[in-house]
Amino acid sequence: MMYAITGITGKVGGALATALLDAVLPVRAVVRDAAKAAGWKARGCDMVVAAMEDEDALAAAFTGAEGVFILPPSDFDPEPGYPEARRVIAAVRNALGRARPGRIVCLSTIGADAEKDNLLTQRSLMEQALATLPIPVTFLRAGWFLDNAAWDVASAIEEGVIRSFLQPLDRRIAMVAARDVGRTAAALVRERWKGVRVVQLEGPTRVSPNDIAAAFSEALGRPVRAGIVPRDEWDAIFRAQGMRHPLPRIRMLDGFNEGWIDFPKNDPAVIKGKTDVADVIASLVRAEALATE
Repeated sequence: MMYAITGITGKVGGALATALLDAVLPVRAVVRDAAKAAGWKARGCDMVVAAMEDEDALAAAFTGAEGVFILPPSDFDPEPGYPEARRVIAAVRNALGRARPGRIVCLSTIGADAEKDNLLTQRSLMEQALATLPIPVTFLRAGWFLDNAAWDVASAIEEGVIRSFLQPLDRRIAMVAARDVGRTAAALVRERWKGVRVVQLEGPTRVSPNDIAAAFSEALGRPVRAGIVPRDEWDAIFRAQGMRHPLPRIRMLDGFNEGWIDFPKNDPAVIKGKTDVADVIASLVRAEALATE
């Protein structure tokens, strides 16, 4: 009844592992760097070192697992055609096919079903590949991560402004806390099902950039407002940050802003998490305060 988890050093994988350990279930941490995951070994996890491009190491890590959680690595500046993602996908699919675990939960994303090419197409490709395996697989499509607001903490504190690529500022979209994604994945990987299924997850309410600014205002005890980053400046901004291929990221943002990346509204099949925007922003502000002490 062992569960193999990739991405355990992140917020999602960490929440998943904690939930399984709390249920007194054995966890195998599949990590690229054992030193960064030493705390999980101290908590009783089995440790296997395997890069996500290493089919042989992944196959060994997944062998004997009742369930496997796949957290694909994020590439925010992919080469045209997504060659790095395709290498990871091939290695993961082949490793799972060799290891034949009992079931798979793969973290996917809102927009994995979008027809237009964008940054999230990398998750679409992963879904397409794993869906052909003769193993039960669940694709957990999560909304925009509320935890992405970590990038806004400094400007909220120093300037009283968060700069938003999501617009208009009062438009609410499906967002979710990473901790809710991990907890949901922990529940899903323990279930039994047949074939391929898709689970969609968002937070208790939809969230706008103005809502995030209001949460910062509450957490900091002073006014914080949201400001629009004009679209015609995005390419230059992203290139100044070191990106070489910003178009997929721009198209992803277009998808959210234009509405072609979304979950069906008022769909009872969409699962709702419990953590709201105020909780996530308060946690981010507390973490910043501790880091600067």
